[in-house]
Amino acid sequence: MGRVYDCALNFKRKHPGGIAWRLKKHCEVVEKHLNPGEEVKFAFAGQKNSKFYELFFSSVIVLTNKRILIGQKRVVFGYFLSSITPDLYNDLLVYQGLLWGKVTIDTVKEKVVISYLPKSGLDDIETNISEMMMSEKQKYATHERNV
Repeated sequence: MGRVYDCALNFKRKHPGGIAWRLKKHCEVVEKHLNPGEEVKFAFAGQKNSKFYELFFSSVIVLTNKRILIGQKRVVFGYFLSSITPDLYNDLLVYQGLLWGKVTIDTVKEKVVISYLPKSGLDDIETNISEMMMSEKQKYATHERNV
């Protein structure tokens, strides 16, 4: 398959227990929008929603060397794609509940909530997002000073 699907499937096998459906279709959406020179660093799947009773908004979240991509294939037709660049990234909130966990990515424009994540994978998710965003944000800061 593709690079995104392999990464997401690897995470799902390493950390079972999350709720996500149609992983292959969601990965195809992100795969279609990868820019030349972008490398997939990390991928995981969850529900892009903020309410505990919404179980039908599966999506795949992909960290590349340049940004975060969130892809969601609709059932009948079309898809959604969100992109979070390091200059728009503000903060990350991790919540661990009784059965699942939740990650909130705070950006300048909105808060993106990814829920129904496996508890065992929350540390892995937090580490990868934080490390990637902090290293990329430093590149933006030095580039802005030079301009």
